[in-house]
Amino acid sequence: MLRPWKLEIQLNNNSDKAIYLQIADAIIDAIKTGILNSGNALPGSRQLAELLKVNRNTVIEALDVLIAEGWLITLERKGTFVADILPIAVKGTNQPQKTKYHEEEIKPLIVFDDGIPDSRIAPMNELARAYRQIFNRKSRWQIMGYSTEFGNLEFRKAIAQMLNFKRGMNITPNEICITRGSQMAMYLTSNCLLSKDDYVMVENPGYKPAWETFENAGAKLLPINVDKEGLLIDEVEVYLKKFSNIKAIYVTPHHQFPTTVTLSLKRRLKLIELSNQYGFTIIEDDYDNEFHFGQRPILPISSYNNAQNMIYIGTLSKIVAPALRIGYLVSNTETILKVGKHRKMIDVQGDNIMEEAVLQLINEGEIKRHLKRTTLIYKAKRDYFETICNKYLKDKTTFIKPEGGLAFWIVPNSDVDIFEIADKLLLKGIKIITPEKFSFDKPISGFRLGYASLNEKQLEEGIIELARHL
Repeated sequence: MLRPWKLEIQLNNNSDKAIYLQIADAIIDAIKTGILNSGNALPGSRQLAELLKVNRNTVIEALDVLIAEGWLITLERKGTFVADILPIAVKGTNQPQKTKYHEEEIKPLIVFDDGIPDSRIAPMNELARAYRQIFNRKSRWQIMGYSTEFGNLEFRKAIAQMLNFKRGMNITPNEICITRGSQMAMYLTSNCLLSKDDYVMVENPGYKPAWETFENAGAKLLPINVDKEGLLIDEVEVYLKKFSNIKAIYVTPHHQFPTTVTLSLKRRLKLIELSNQYGFTIIEDDYDNEFHFGQRPILPISSYNNAQNMIYIGTLSKIVAPALRIGYLVSNTETILKVGKHRKMIDVQGDNIMEEAVLQLINEGEIKRHLKRTTLIYKAKRDYFETICNKYLKDKTTFIKPEGGLAFWIVPNSDVDIFEIADKLLLKGIKIITPEKFSFDKPISGFRLGYASLNEKQLEEGIIELARHL
């Protein structure tokens, strides 16, 4: 737990005022002058006693006074914090401060992320072995020099083969650029495709980190609503008739982020037709294609032969481990050349050694075996999560069990203050993502709860606590 306050309390042993009252008054003064604010954590009593070189009981007595007077509060198993509502107004404020317990101050015990894999089951032993074998090769010196900005050629061949075989695409290694994760792929796409005052259509709710890269490139965003069949194509057509400089649309059609719905076949075909007619590029983010629990995943929009203007973005980070940043960008050779030229400005090449190691795992069949194992694990965890959501949230929320991906989208049945709920949950050691992380304008009512990185006990405890506040 981060306790940023640098404690400076001068004690006077010759004063008539008791030491514990001197400590209490010094802390009150720090609160009044704004050195300490509502929600700030104080050092523990033992640490405070060591710093002040006094008996710990003296410190405990001072803290008891401050708690009784309403200056401090204690949170079980978390520590002592400056109170939300203070006995008097604090300097520089015109109204009572709202509690804001940041994650840095209260480290959550349960974190509902947006759908991150469980890094505990990543194939780390196999990856470490591949690393060792690479450095034991007689020709290991060759991988220590510069490589191409597009990524290791053999690795690109393996990715092309996977996309052609598994996702129905028809590409060559020259149509791929390996990146440090999908976010770099998004950044490169934005800077090579967009100019100032271009328009980009985006799903609403959607993936804000992508929106930020578009805006950073000078583009303006046009939000398109989403229903149970994905983005509304009618709204796409309205924008196309209204604006002449729409350059692209950004979509997550397989498992829409954050709602998890799949874009219907009819809408996919219509989107391709509009793209070909108006000339805008479809930027397809297939961020978790591998984790699909139905009969078979729906093929990407980029796999359709009649799709003329496509950029396809994927990642291996979710397969291996989030900390290993490996993504890829697929497009026509002209676009890939632009991407490579821009990539050299910020990153001369990728992680050649990591690409070699992952390539070895692909060639050995370890990635395939790992995916088979993890898919069974995540499917079982998804089914369990559905069970406890039905048990505790059924009458309070609406949700549909997703066919794939690593998160649920849960919508409250009544109006609730999600931000207030998030604050209350954080005080209980539970962190959720608040809806402004997904929405274009005003926050939408919904929770995206990732289940893959939590165990069954954590999932149930988190949902029980959420249910209490709905």
